[in-house]
Amino acid sequence: MKKAGILVALITVLFFTACQDKSVAQEIHLVSPQEFQEAIISKKVQLVDVRTPSEFEAGHFENAININIAETYFITEVEKLNLETPIFIYCQSGKRSAKAALILKDVGFKEIYDLKGGYQSRIQE
Repeated sequence: MKKAGILVALITVLFFTACQDKSVAQEIHLVSPQEFQEAIISKKVQLVDVRTPSEFEAGHFENAININIAETYFITEVEKLNLETPIFIYCQSGKRSAKAALILKDVGFKEIYDLKGGYQSRIQE
């Protein structure tokens, strides 16, 4: 009888994990500087710089908006963005944007792209 109970529990767990709706699954994509820059130029995306305003003012990607991950209003501001449109994020080195990506995933963004190595890794012309 014990084995039957364990088997039922295992089948139940497998059923629920196998039947999850994959259309709402969110993934965080860590992309190279080249992939990042090509995408933000060629696609309709939301581009968010999660650094401080002073870092943003010192230099940022064209069309980026600045929403500082360290501020309490970060979630409130990102919730104003479109959850369905791909969101591309970056910070200086990649640590803060990794944290921001997890928050964006929890908020419900479907496609999250994080610049590997951050702004300092960008391709300079």
